[in-house]
Amino acid sequence: MKTLTLIAATAALALSAGAASAQGWARPDERQAMLDARIEDGVRSGRLTWREARELRAEQRQIQRLAWRYRQDGMSGWERADLDRRFDHLSMRIRAESHDYDRYGDGYGYRR
Repeated sequence: MKTLTLIAATAALALSAGAASAQGWARPDERQAMLDARIEDGVRSGRLTWREARELRAEQRQIQRLAWRYRQDGMSGWERADLDRRFDHLSMRIRAESHDYDRYGDGYGYRR
């Protein structure tokens, strides 16, 4: 069973990587908007606690500041790759925090 799950996860990752590369490179402001929407959706649905959202937004602000600095003198290939890597890391953190079963409520309507 674990092997089947691992194979399915690997296949899904390979397909998503292919789809992402086919779409081309998204501008930093577009990626920031998509990631911010995912954080907001996570908070609204209760999959992200306010602490998790605060930490994710802080990381996003750091990336935004870095992107601004990179844009000042024109973005090199290395800088673009660095931003992509940082955005990918933040995206993975959003996914992990959204699926770690930390919730606002305890299932009975009470807040922790």
